[in-house]
Amino acid sequence: MASWLPNHARVSFYHHPQPISLRSRTPGPPISLPSLCKASTPPCILNPLLFNGHLQTCWTAFENADIPVYYKRHVFEATDPAFAGTFAVDFVVPPYDRTDNALPPRTTFYNEHEFNNLGSDDEKPLLIALHGLSGGSHEIYLRAVLQPLIQAGWEACVVNSRGCAMSKITTGILYNARATWDVRQVVKWCKQQWPKRQLFGIGFSLGANIMVNYLGEEGDKCLLKAAVVCSNPWNLEAGALALQRSWLGLEVYSKAMGRSMKKLFETYKIWHVDQIAMNPYVDIEKVRSIKYLHEFDRDLQGPTWGYPTEGAYYRDASSSDSLAAVRIPLFALHAEDDPIAAKEALPLEEFKQTPYAVLCTTSRGGHLSWFETGGKRWFAKPASEFLMKIAADIEDVEPFKYPSWKGIRDLEGNDSSPLFIPMRRKLRLHFDP
Repeated sequence: MASWLPNHARVSFYHHPQPISLRSRTPGPPISLPSLCKASTPPCILNPLLFNGHLQTCWTAFENADIPVYYKRHVFEATDPAFAGTFAVDFVVPPYDRTDNALPPRTTFYNEHEFNNLGSDDEKPLLIALHGLSGGSHEIYLRAVLQPLIQAGWEACVVNSRGCAMSKITTGILYNARATWDVRQVVKWCKQQWPKRQLFGIGFSLGANIMVNYLGEEGDKCLLKAAVVCSNPWNLEAGALALQRSWLGLEVYSKAMGRSMKKLFETYKIWHVDQIAMNPYVDIEKVRSIKYLHEFDRDLQGPTWGYPTEGAYYRDASSSDSLAAVRIPLFALHAEDDPIAAKEALPLEEFKQTPYAVLCTTSRGGHLSWFETGGKRWFAKPASEFLMKIAADIEDVEPFKYPSWKGIRDLEGNDSSPLFIPMRRKLRLHFDP
């Protein structure tokens, strides 16, 4: 279809010239990862009245369609003492009538008997989802992807970032853009409970950044079979600077996100103000007076995690370099007119060097929006279709054989060729064993 039509967005793909091949469950030749991604991606036909990224993104505040997804919640205790505390995971369940006003809509707690009886030898695919900044399992963009998968017989759960989705914070450990510790624990736990299930991941916005960082940290040991990320900010410093460059970016988007994080901080203050007050680098009153997201990152996130500036935090927590360490099929979706996760932050060259990942961009769509005429979100189609094709049709991945280079040797004859380590981070956390 012609991309110049007012409701047709241009669709582009970026990937390695020699991408990985996926072996089919049925006899026949393997399929390349880009071919599978393209086969999963329908034409991008959007609402012509929402003709730019700002209109698409802001329409989220007015769009009132509902997608009923029901959850049961369990609060996990972190097993790693470096990240002590609790976090809430919401599991998709069949519809029920009970309500709990202390939780988001259509969410109640598992009782002890229900939770202890989780686990089986069934082979249903299981999706583990990470929401966006200060969001939760209740977000409609997340439910837009869950719904077609649930209808196809999938199971799913959402890992809520600490303090989000009306969950309580019980220690001084909050979350940040590279907070991979909770999702790592959940993936391992799910594999123990359902050893025969194929596990998949999906991340949205900040959750997408966390997901890619997790995939990079796990490398070829990753327990997920494949993953999807939507509207990932990728290069956090570039994205933050882009937001500050325009009036809309600063006074609308950055201010709204700063407000949501400050609200989370106020909730955090009620439950554990003593933990924050013990940090000599955090000025409580200064945090309460912030207006923009980068100020929150400067005055709370930075001091909380030991970063001297928000720029140091952004550079260390960005997921663009993590792409080089990913070793499972990864499909990324992004709108070029996204006003929050800027186009200039897209790691286009990194995708061309990463045989395990494919980036699909559309010329329109906004941030986690892509509204079609009628209100549905286009991105849910390629995201869910890719996951279902991998689960149903793909047996495994033919590992990519990276060329070895041993052209530089030291005086003793040892290999001293330059080596890029994508997951090397500057932040180190210390704890008492």
